[in-house]
Amino acid sequence: MVQLSNDCFAFGGKLMSVDEGVALISARLSAVEGVEHLPLSNCDNRILADNLFAPVPLPLFANSAVDGYALRGADLPVDAPKSVIVSARVQAGSVAEPIVPNTAVRIFTGAPMPPGADTVFMQEDVELDGERVILPAGLKPGANMRPAGEDVAKGALALAGGTRLRPQHIALAAALGQTHLSVRRPIRVAIFSTGNELVAPGEAHHAAQLFDSNRFMLAAMLKRLNCEVIDLGILRDARAPLADALQSAARDHDLVLTSGGVSAGEEDHVRAGVESVGSLVLWSMAIKPGRPVAMGVIEGTPFIGLPGNPVASFVTFAYVVRPAILALAGAHQEPFFALPVTANFAYRKKKGRREYVRVSLSHLADGQVEATKFPREGAGLLSSLASTDGLVELSEEVEQVTPGDRVNVLPYASLL
Repeated sequence: MVQLSNDCFAFGGKLMSVDEGVALISARLSAVEGVEHLPLSNCDNRILADNLFAPVPLPLFANSAVDGYALRGADLPVDAPKSVIVSARVQAGSVAEPIVPNTAVRIFTGAPMPPGADTVFMQEDVELDGERVILPAGLKPGANMRPAGEDVAKGALALAGGTRLRPQHIALAAALGQTHLSVRRPIRVAIFSTGNELVAPGEAHHAAQLFDSNRFMLAAMLKRLNCEVIDLGILRDARAPLADALQSAARDHDLVLTSGGVSAGEEDHVRAGVESVGSLVLWSMAIKPGRPVAMGVIEGTPFIGLPGNPVASFVTFAYVVRPAILALAGAHQEPFFALPVTANFAYRKKKGRREYVRVSLSHLADGQVEATKFPREGAGLLSSLASTDGLVELSEEVEQVTPGDRVNVLPYASLL
């Protein structure tokens, strides 16, 4: 069940830092109920519901890591090459007979080790002499052999519950003989845009109206987090209808998400609308772009209101909505890993606020990666997202960037 109380976030006063915000979301939101048992082929990008302990060792049996010749460690040549007869041949998928002492067995990659054998010579390191093979000295016992359970021991934790499953996780489950996995059900998110100035793409509009873009951007971002998105259109700037729509959405969804209307202006009605049907604490984060963010509860369902400017909405989605979705889905929080690059731009910022600068990346002749700042800074410039590669993250302590500085960039692909 969701656990989000009115005292989660400070109202007014000192702006909350990005790290404080993510920590609070992770601590106060718990996983929704509901588990599905799905075939492996349908588990990509889903959240594993329970720990998976290995029912068998991986690999299942000791096998050869190379094409070559297997023998007992006791029969290895020590000081000089040694000639032994090749007594048998074993290939992948066949059953090996016990090895005869003082002989070698021709073996291929993935083939089971003959009982008694524990070492494999690579075929390129030996010489053939009729039915015999000449083995060089110096190979250590156990070389080129993969013991049973080398990868995952039987009974060991193979995949932790809360893992967002990716192709490599599904491969591991398959290698352990699993055909199905228990995964959390998708999070149901109701999404609105707000504002009299918006119309849906394709609709008739007058000179003072804009086509709604945030709703489509946010829906696409939610779907990449495997959410079930219910698009409820555009809410107009009228307090009572807005409140009724939010309350209705909260009854059937796990999260209500809006964009626009969360600033302190006279025509920003989201705050009052939510407070009339639930509770809202206006959460202003020390972040640029994206300072105005609202979060609260409507009939037990979390509510998040993002800024209306698309760049601010994009950035705050990554740092507010994404951790909320992961918490509701019972997933481990996945920290962002920034990549160091060289800045070729100058920039100044206020201390105490984290800022994100849109940049394009290019490779220099020496192999270094260089970040070029988008020439304009407005939070309403969708082209600044569409034509760049990521965000340079400037921490609260940084006050300026000069060309040649090393900075950290978050590629857009890593934000989801």
